[in-house]
Amino acid sequence: MSHAANRPSSDEELPLRSIGALVSDISSDLSTLVRQEVELAKAEAKQSATQAGKGAGMLGAAAVAAQLALVFLSVAAWWALGEVIGRGWSGLVVALVWAVIAAILAATGRSQLKKSPMGLPRTTETVKDIPEALKGHQTP
Repeated sequence: MSHAANRPSSDEELPLRSIGALVSDISSDLSTLVRQEVELAKAEAKQSATQAGKGAGMLGAAAVAAQLALVFLSVAAWWALGEVIGRGWSGLVVALVWAVIAAILAATGRSQLKKSPMGLPRTTETVKDIPEALKGHQTP
């Protein structure tokens, strides 16, 4: 018996893989890729959220500092006007100035809210197009 008789022919040397095995490998690789992408997205979101949190904290602290500055400026204005018209009247003048500022800001804010569209009109429209696009019927 020769060894050549036991050797597979050149066509048989390379193992042929079934389509099922190839699809299984592709599925496994795709699953790994998706998992890695999700982990990357989580890491990026965490970093972004941390930075946004720090920024929001700084803005909050700045708002508190600005409010304190306004309070002290108001007290200074009240005291300075008090030298001219009396402390009681100067307190009333400063309070009225702040009331006018508050009324103007409230009216401006309310008109801006009335102008803003409610909901997400563009997103709602594009989401409605998804089922038709999946069917191959895209709208221009």
